[in-house]
Amino acid sequence: MRPILFLARAEVLHVVRDRATLAQCLIVPIVQLLVLSNAATFQIRNTPTYVVDLDRSSASRGLVTRFAASGHFRIAAQSASLDLANDALLRGDVTMVLTIPRDFEVSLVRTAFAPVELSVNAEKGSAAGIVQSYASAIVSGYAAELSALRGVVERVPFRRATIDVRTRSWYNPALNYRDYMVPGILVALVTLIGTLLTAQNIAREKELGTLEQLNVTPITRGQFIAAKLLPFWVLGLVDLAIGLLVGALVFSIPIRGSLLLLFGAATIYLVVALAIGLWISTMVETQQQAMFVTFFVMNIYLLMSGLFTPIDSMAPWVQVVSQANPVRHFVTISRAVLVKGAGLTDIARPLLILVAFAVVTLTLAVRQYSKRTA
Repeated sequence: MRPILFLARAEVLHVVRDRATLAQCLIVPIVQLLVLSNAATFQIRNTPTYVVDLDRSSASRGLVTRFAASGHFRIAAQSASLDLANDALLRGDVTMVLTIPRDFEVSLVRTAFAPVELSVNAEKGSAAGIVQSYASAIVSGYAAELSALRGVVERVPFRRATIDVRTRSWYNPALNYRDYMVPGILVALVTLIGTLLTAQNIAREKELGTLEQLNVTPITRGQFIAAKLLPFWVLGLVDLAIGLLVGALVFSIPIRGSLLLLFGAATIYLVVALAIGLWISTMVETQQQAMFVTFFVMNIYLLMSGLFTPIDSMAPWVQVVSQANPVRHFVTISRAVLVKGAGLTDIARPLLILVAFAVVTLTLAVRQYSKRTA
């Protein structure tokens, strides 16, 4: 045990003395958490909208007012020219054009029916669908208001076939995207910092020429790998604790489950993330190569983790392949514990998968190092 602690102490001293590495470990994750938590959002607010009101009636003004007051749309420009609206949409100045035709109010009074046109910039992918659903909901709500008002004014009972739909949002009643994203972003930051630093570790020893000196010492391969992992393992837990503190104080994310359970799962997951980094480090010769390989692996990990795109919406074969992604399983655990208040039995499956990953990746790291330095 003493050789491991001596080598681990040397790693700690290297991190503490290198200000750039220390900032990369402690300051950069906080900055990234603050930025990503506000940038990676599924909410659409203040969508720039161009209004083409060809009717200019009280009914059309009421519809425009509903859009402006919803919080989802911002009236960026308004005119009676379709050409100007299309030009603004083409330039990207606006995301949607709301066109209200002539005789809009007259049609509502006479037939209780009037069309409106919503032109959405579909270049923005799924965001366009969300914008369209918001707009359709506003138009439908305004139509219901006018229909009810018409029944009161004409003193006839307002009746129409309805289906009473009552929804209940479990675990996140306010549908706050930060409650969903911050736990996942914490996992991504801990993974990125831990894997990147350990991937550069042995590569740095090779560049400095100190690896050969370590190889002639009586320390075993397992002790060497353990000593390399231990400081960054502790540092990863510290980063997670700081991230949770920032998330709770700045973003008010819920912490409904056991923090002891979360950190217990994190101790296992960090073994996986750090072992993968060391495995990469044993295969490359320079720190630059280690960085390139790590970023390539991390991109695949994050895209297939369910952090930004729900697993259920991925292709079936991708869902199967993503089972081999440890980030996916810890993101699942993090969200389940923090947002749902899940217990040990609820996260048993992803936790056991992480245990299996830890055994496999740590074994690979030790064997790969042994092979490279025999």
